[in-house]
Amino acid sequence: MNAQSPHDPSRRSVLRTTAGAAGAAGLGLGSLAAGTAHAAAPAATAPAAEGGATAAPRRQGATMAGVPFEGRSTVRVGIIGLGNRGSSMIDNFLVVPGVRVVALCDPVRAKAERAAAKVTAAGQPAPAVYTHGENDYEKLCARTDLDLVYVATPWELHFPMARAAMLNGKHVGVECPVAMELQELWELVDLSERTRRHCMQLENCCYGRNELRVLRMAHAGKFGQLLHGAGAYNHDLRGLMFSPTYYEGPWRRQWHTRLRGDLYPNHGFGPVANYMDVNRGDRVVSISSFGTPALGLAEYRAAHMPAGDPSWKESYIGADRTISMVQTAKGRVIRLEHDVSTPHPYSRINSLGGTKGVFEDYPARIYIEPDHTDDRWADFSAYADEFDHWLWKEHANPPGGHGGMDYIMVFRLTQCMRLGLVPDFDVYDAATWTAPVPLSHASIRANGAPQQIPDFTRGEWRRARPGMDSPRPA
Repeated sequence: MNAQSPHDPSRRSVLRTTAGAAGAAGLGLGSLAAGTAHAAAPAATAPAAEGGATAAPRRQGATMAGVPFEGRSTVRVGIIGLGNRGSSMIDNFLVVPGVRVVALCDPVRAKAERAAAKVTAAGQPAPAVYTHGENDYEKLCARTDLDLVYVATPWELHFPMARAAMLNGKHVGVECPVAMELQELWELVDLSERTRRHCMQLENCCYGRNELRVLRMAHAGKFGQLLHGAGAYNHDLRGLMFSPTYYEGPWRRQWHTRLRGDLYPNHGFGPVANYMDVNRGDRVVSISSFGTPALGLAEYRAAHMPAGDPSWKESYIGADRTISMVQTAKGRVIRLEHDVSTPHPYSRINSLGGTKGVFEDYPARIYIEPDHTDDRWADFSAYADEFDHWLWKEHANPPGGHGGMDYIMVFRLTQCMRLGLVPDFDVYDAATWTAPVPLSHASIRANGAPQQIPDFTRGEWRRARPGMDSPRPA
C-alpha cells in the first residue's frame, strides 16, 4: 500500500476525530483584524517533507532575545485543546497563584464542559467556551481579555493556532513540536518579532529536577569544557497509538505514514541545548540522521488489531529508531534518538560530557574529577544540596504530572509574566528544538547527508545571555 500523503485523510475528518483539535492547519485567518497578513516566508524554502534549510530571511522586526513580558497582577489564560494533555495541564493553571483561566476551546463539547467544571470548582468565574466548529479557536484568540494562549492540540494544528494567537496580540505557549515544517518555523520567528509577542515551546522536560541540576553544574564548570551530550524520546507508545480511546482518532499514529525522521526531538534536545547555551553563546549548525526500517507498528497491528480496523489501510514509513548527530558552532556534538514503535523501557538518555567528566540519566549517575577517581559511577543525589535549582528547592513536592515538572513549568512561565521578566526560552529556542523534525527526514532521505540548521536568531546567538538558570526573583 502507498504511504498516505499529509492530507489523507482529509483535514476535516481529522479535525472531527482528534482530541483538542480546534482549527485546520493552513487555513487563512481572514476573519481577524486588518493588517494580519502572512509573514513573508524565506525565499526558496523547500517543502517540509524534503527539508531544506536556507539562508535566514531578512528580519522584519527587532529581536525577541532578552525581551521581557509586560508585568501584570493576573495572567489571563485561554486554552485550546482539552484532550489528554490539555485536560491535565488545566489543573496546573488552576493551582498556580495569580492565574485565571478565562476561555476554553475544543470541538468536542463534552471535553470543554468537563474542563469548565474544573474552573468553577477551583473558585474561578465560569470560562467562555468555544466548541462551534473547527475554526472557533480564532474567536478565542480574538478576545481582548487574554494574556496567554496555551495550545495542546494535534501537531499539525500548532502552527496555525500559534499564528492566530500572535496576530491577535497574545503571547502563546505551544506543546511539542511547535510546528512541522521549516517554513512554518521561520514564520513563527518573524511573527514573534513583528508582533512583539512571545511564542514559546513549552518544553516541560527542561524543568525536570535532574535537568536543572545538571544545567547548574554545567554552568558552574563541574564538567569542565563541554564536549558532547545526548537526548532522546524513547518511549513505547504502540498501545496508546492503537488505543481507540487514548487519542481521539489516529492523528499521532498517522504521522508515521508521512515522515521518516525524528517526530518528537524536543524532550531530548531542549535540555542538552540549555546545558550548552545554544542560542546563548553557541548554536547548532547541522544535523545528520539515520533511520532503521519501519517494522514495529505493523508488527504490533498484526498481533493486536482485528481485520477491518482502519489502521490496516496505513503504510508506515517512519523509522522505528532514528539517530541524529547534531554539530554546534563550537564543535560540540549532540546525539538525538527517537523510538516510539518498539518495546523498551522509557528513556530520554539526558547525558552530558566534558573534559572533567560525564553525567548519564536513566538511571541517574555521574563521574567527574576530582570528586571521583575509581572509574565507577557515583551517586548523583550527592549534588542536590549544592546544585538543585531554586525552583525545586521552593517546590520540593510539586503537584501535577511528569514528576511535577509540568507544574514547575507553568509556575515559572506565569511568574515571569506577572513580574515582567524575560521568559526562560523564546521563539528562537522553539524553532531550534523543532527543526530536527523536517531536517532529520530530509537527511534520512539523503542517506544521512548533513542538513544545515538555520540560525533562527540571525546572529544573536553570539551574545551570551541568561536562560533557564536565571536567578530567583526578589
